[in-house]
Amino acid sequence: MNQLPKITDSEWIIMQIVWNDPPHTSSEIMDNLPVNINWRPTTVKTLLSRLVKKNIVSYEKKNRTYYYYPLLSKEECIRAESKSFLQNKFGGALKLMIANFLEIEDLSDKEIDELKNILDNRKNKERE
Repeated sequence: MNQLPKITDSEWIIMQIVWNDPPHTSSEIMDNLPVNINWRPTTVKTLLSRLVKKNIVSYEKKNRTYYYYPLLSKEECIRAESKSFLQNKFGGALKLMIANFLEIEDLSDKEIDELKNILDNRKNKERE
């Protein structure tokens, strides 16, 4: 997979809306912002413009209205961000990252069983 452009925290907020049943106008995006976000329309348009330049979002113009839609799936972006996070914060050491999170998080027995199942499934795939 090619290196995907970095998505800022503010752009992630926009993307969460864009990924949800696209396409969207900038007004629709404004209307769907979390209640604690009080951005002006120009801020949303600036963020959309950045996402278009990064080839993460594109648009279709109908009359005088722009309809924005994602070019990359949420899963692709999460995967790229996860790899970047792992490399930048833990030097690529997955075991270190997992151990760190397990130390700071309280897990229920059910969550531990789910993690064991994920690891067992991964182990079985590697054997095939």
